[in-house]
Amino acid sequence: MRLRFPWKRSSVLISLVAITLFTGAADKPSALSSVNVGDDAFGFVRRGDKSPILVFHFPSDGRPYTHPIVAPDGRGVMTEFSPKHHPHQTGLYVGFLKVNGRDYFHNRGADAYRRVEFKRPAIEGRKAKWSVVYDWLAADGSSVLEETQRWTFEDFGDHYTLDLDWIGRATPDVTFAKHEYGGLFLRMPWTAKTGGDAVNSEGLSNRSAEGQKARWVDVGVPLAGRKDRVHVAILDHPSNPKHPVTWRVDDQLGVGPALSRSGDWSIPGGGHTRLRYRLLFNTGDMDVKRVETEWKAYAGGK
Repeated sequence: MRLRFPWKRSSVLISLVAITLFTGAADKPSALSSVNVGDDAFGFVRRGDKSPILVFHFPSDGRPYTHPIVAPDGRGVMTEFSPKHHPHQTGLYVGFLKVNGRDYFHNRGADAYRRVEFKRPAIEGRKAKWSVVYDWLAADGSSVLEETQRWTFEDFGDHYTLDLDWIGRATPDVTFAKHEYGGLFLRMPWTAKTGGDAVNSEGLSNRSAEGQKARWVDVGVPLAGRKDRVHVAILDHPSNPKHPVTWRVDDQLGVGPALSRSGDWSIPGGGHTRLRYRLLFNTGDMDVKRVETEWKAYAGGK
């Protein structure tokens, strides 16, 4: 099989997208359409605009990821691709460590992931749904786990929601060994000079929120050209194992629910585990009430 490394090509495309970002806010949500963004990637465009507000990458032989995600008002990119301090991190993605001894978090290459299926977006007005299926590969190329990612994106004009329904089906018996991080992970732009804050549902922030249980974590960072901050909150659904989950909040404000942090967990061969999350994207001051209201609405859904 010919090995391809789409993130090299995609990083150039990402830069082009960032340069051509629209500047107008969407005061009222408009209909979305999908556009191809290079090979093995698509984006969503608002009616009347040319540049996508969200791009999803689904390489045939590499880890899927989402980047860039543009702020709802069009001013700045809320995700970061392969920063120097964590080059393996690719915006928004899923990757676990110590899965039958193998690392699928730092390793995002062709020897670890193989695409099985991709369903193009179904769009109804401002809402889009799509899915991908990947095999996580053992060192010998055999399948360890079949991963299904089902995504739902909704544009409300002044904010977005992005839901992930993740299902992992074990081929042999699979054990996820205890580790400090791994799972759904978000990398936002961060520098030591500009800083930012991660705040959880229990009122803890930054290093105090690291390794703590919470129903949600909100990350807010400043971006060049903005006076306010952009925010992304990750909400843990109450049906998830070990809810409320323990979280990773690293020193550069990389954030994700860390299911393996509280101990080993397993999926028997032929069995599956389902994980559900919602991300809330908005701008302005940190609004605990807004995030809490969103979590309650999400938690009450089926």
